[in-house]
Order: sequence, then C-alpha cells, then structure tokens
Amino acid sequence: MFAIIETGGKQLKVEQGQEIWVEKLNAEEGSTFTFDQVLMVGGETVKVGSPVVEGATVTAKVEKHGRGKKITVFKYKPKKNYKRKQGHRQPYTKLVIEAINA
Repeated sequence: MFAIIETGGKQLKVEQGQEIWVEKLNAEEGSTFTFDQVLMVGGETVKVGSPVVEGATVTAKVEKHGRGKKITVFKYKPKKNYKRKQGHRQPYTKLVIEAINA
C-alpha cells in the first residue's frame, strides 16, 4: 500500500517502513507525526481525493532533525566589480513511515 502526501509544499509518494527527508517539522525527535494532507491512497483499491482523501492519515516517527549540505550562492556582474558569495544549509526532518490509514 502506498500514499501520496503533501508536506512543505511538495508531494511525496510514501510506503510503510520507508525513510523520507522533508522540510523541517515542529515535532520532537522520537515522537510521532500525523499527516492529514493525503492526496491519494493506492494498493488493491485506489482512492483519489479532491483535493484530499477524507479520513485518510499517514503516521510517521520523527528520527532526527538536521541540516542539508551547504549550497554556495554566488552573484556576479561582469566588468562592474560586483561579487557576492553566500552559503545556505536547508533544515530537514528525517521520518520513518509507520502506518497508512485509509
């Protein structure tokens, strides 16, 4: 069984036992987090929401919080002596999908 959930402005296809990395969530490590924005549930029968499936939830366990790899942002304008260098590390939350309730 699989589900398509929406979190952090993105849509993810998840299955039970899968590890996923999402935009940082306000949840403590070791706690459970429930997604109620389930757009589709598939398996033997398929349920498609408009826009969400009524009563469907996905439960996940929060494993850890962290920050992604550093990305360098470099702005440059030729012949104008304009250079700007900036770094960015995106915060994330690692989850393990425990159950899909349709």
